[in-house]
Amino acid sequence: MSVTIVPLRILTIGVLLVAAFTLAHISLAFRSEEEKKKPLSGWRKSMVAPMAFLGRSIGRAAGFHIVKVVGNPRPSSEVPVVVVAPHSSYFDAFSFFFCASIPSTLSREENSGIPLIGSLIEFTQPVLVKREDPNSRQNTIKEIQRRAQSGGIWPQIIIFPEGTCTNRQCLINFKPGAFYPGVPVQPVCIRYLNKLDTITWTWEGPGAFKVLWFTLCQFNNKIEIEFLPVYSPSEEEIKDPKLFANNVRLKMAECLRIPTTDHTFDDCRLMQKAAKLKLPKSAGLVEFQKLHNKLSVKFDDMNVLLDKYGAIAKNKEGNITIEEFAKYLHLPISDTLQEVFDLYDRDGSGTIDFREYVIGLSIISTPVNTEETIKLAFELFDNGNKGHITQEELCEILYNAFNMDGLDAENLFKEVDTDQDGKISFDEFQDYALQKPEYAKLFMTYQAKKNEEKTGNGHPKTE
Repeated sequence: MSVTIVPLRILTIGVLLVAAFTLAHISLAFRSEEEKKKPLSGWRKSMVAPMAFLGRSIGRAAGFHIVKVVGNPRPSSEVPVVVVAPHSSYFDAFSFFFCASIPSTLSREENSGIPLIGSLIEFTQPVLVKREDPNSRQNTIKEIQRRAQSGGIWPQIIIFPEGTCTNRQCLINFKPGAFYPGVPVQPVCIRYLNKLDTITWTWEGPGAFKVLWFTLCQFNNKIEIEFLPVYSPSEEEIKDPKLFANNVRLKMAECLRIPTTDHTFDDCRLMQKAAKLKLPKSAGLVEFQKLHNKLSVKFDDMNVLLDKYGAIAKNKEGNITIEEFAKYLHLPISDTLQEVFDLYDRDGSGTIDFREYVIGLSIISTPVNTEETIKLAFELFDNGNKGHITQEELCEILYNAFNMDGLDAENLFKEVDTDQDGKISFDEFQDYALQKPEYAKLFMTYQAKKNEEKTGNGHPKTE
């Protein structure tokens, strides 16, 4: 196949692409700035049908000979937005040419300037996204709403709401962008039916070129495109785009007979970040949306926490061991430390993964890391209430509480004493405690154990 069919297919696709580029270039030629703000009309619009034919021909030249279309694609006058899932490959773009008409896409503004490809993108009359514009999101929603209210003059807008490529085994969370305008959408489900999967292009696996080459080597590629009934949002869904998105996702998952999952595109971004930190990519797979909903943790905060986590988890598995936890806190392994570690280790595996670390900080350490707790701890170390902690005081308490040796305590003292004046002020103590909220839970656990010892396991001693 690599030396017979593939070269012929590449040649055919090349010829068809040149023809498509030429047609697109002609249809876009000599437009005024005012015309660029309006949908194609007249003789320019008559180019849409031949362009759709060329698009389908390119797909067939790539081996997609059997295309099964189920359901009825509705025109833009009825449904302004088409949502397609699961999104697993750039071959999904083939679905464009089986809609009622060639739909518009969402595209970065700079893509229009790409040689050859730029003209093809511009022909779809995309909604251009300016990433450097802080108002880009709102402007995109307004533009979709404007086109949706045009009565079908503008072409439909096609969106892959997952926002990234997946392996088609489930539907991840839909990004709400397509649903903010609150207009009817037509869900479209894609199925690739070959036994050998050469289509999927995800974060881990064959690269884009290999996927293309392997697919071209297939004698026949089977695809099914199913157009579901138009989904019109309720008043509640119009007010809540996330509810709208989730309900559409459930309909599509039911049609595809696959489960849904709370993973999102942000999980993919965290996976990329984990790889840069030399952690396993799976470390970033934390179901971000679920954590965000339950703990109100923001993506930027997760990024910071992943940096912090990467600095602790140095082993090849990418999980925090009790030894690494102790080293990070400059403490020896003790009963108190083990008790706090076990609170973080929710599944009892003996290690802390990134998801457990985020949850632990959010519900175990940070809530008790209050100014009151920090003041109480400072007063415990500050013998005589003189307003600062000496190295001797710190060493004595840490030895009694955690059996920490003098050298480790000295190193910790130097780390906290940022101005290197030989004493720890309250501000220095507080800054360090806020950087490492794990200490607050350790302190509270230690205090609780001491109180239990004094009262005989929680009950006052009697004579």
